[in-house]
Amino acid sequence: MTTARNRAIDRIRRERTLAAKTALLDVPEPVEHEMTDAAIPDERLELLFTCCHPALALEAQVALTLRTLGGLTTDEIARAFLVPEPTMAKRLVRAKHKIKAAGIPFRVPPPHLLPDRLAAVLAVVYLIFNEGYGGRGDLAEEAIRLGRALAELMPDEPEAHALLALMLLNDARRAARFADGTIVLLRDQDRSLWDEDGIADGQRALDRSLALGGRGPYALQAAIASLHVDESPDWPQIAALYGELARATGSPVVELNRAAAIAEAGDAEAALTITDELELEDYHYLHATRAELLRRLERVDESRAAYEHALELVRSEEERRFLEQRLAELP
Repeated sequence: MTTARNRAIDRIRRERTLAAKTALLDVPEPVEHEMTDAAIPDERLELLFTCCHPALALEAQVALTLRTLGGLTTDEIARAFLVPEPTMAKRLVRAKHKIKAAGIPFRVPPPHLLPDRLAAVLAVVYLIFNEGYGGRGDLAEEAIRLGRALAELMPDEPEAHALLALMLLNDARRAARFADGTIVLLRDQDRSLWDEDGIADGQRALDRSLALGGRGPYALQAAIASLHVDESPDWPQIAALYGELARATGSPVVELNRAAAIAEAGDAEAALTITDELELEDYHYLHATRAELLRRLERVDESRAAYEHALELVRSEEERRFLEQRLAELP
């Protein structure tokens, strides 16, 4: 923030000096000086690469950058990492202490070191987008802008194009995700509200990633998002891709998504078996998914209890209304 303020002051001074000199010289149209020595043309992206120093653990890089530059509160970051807010607050403090103790410099890395920081920068941009996708459109738009700049900065990095594809494909459905103050499931969304140009842009970015050999986590997620926009989603293929993503990431949240895809493919019993083995007790999506699976299996009392548990944990009002609606529909 201090650096940004000083740069702003310098810029204002330069503009005032330029205006005064222009008046003396009687030049009709002043030309603003272009910076040509910056390795990263986008200043916000430049700051992201600066903050994501590899001397910190990846999780600490992401959390600290989200807090410093991403506009997210400690509570929002904690929810993204599925940990209590006090735990995340302690991690942020420890990361700041390490920066101070190790004398980690705050400077833009040279171009040949950018790939070492790419994983953290991708994670930061993705989590900013996720927070925006939940209702804060300004954050989603900022993340997409950063994603475009990142793909332009590193045109040969498949995961940069894959992340951009993932964000574009999901954001294209944003206008149809909510109706009458409640969330709308994918199968019930009004496709006329989808942004067809955004979907086309996302598909092109995914094609570029795959052409570069993209097989990483963002490429897999973008491929899943691409299948979601089909008229009749191929749920067995989506489940298979989630399985590959789960093996690559070890994430229980990905396993939960795989279970949901298996249920959509017609095997709610197998999906429930997977769900019951996941350690996501404080994650409301786990209980909401279990509630739906139990409803399909006609285990109504257990479904009701699962919906009530999910309602105790949910934060979004739109999702709360959706869960209340589903609970009220139980016989």
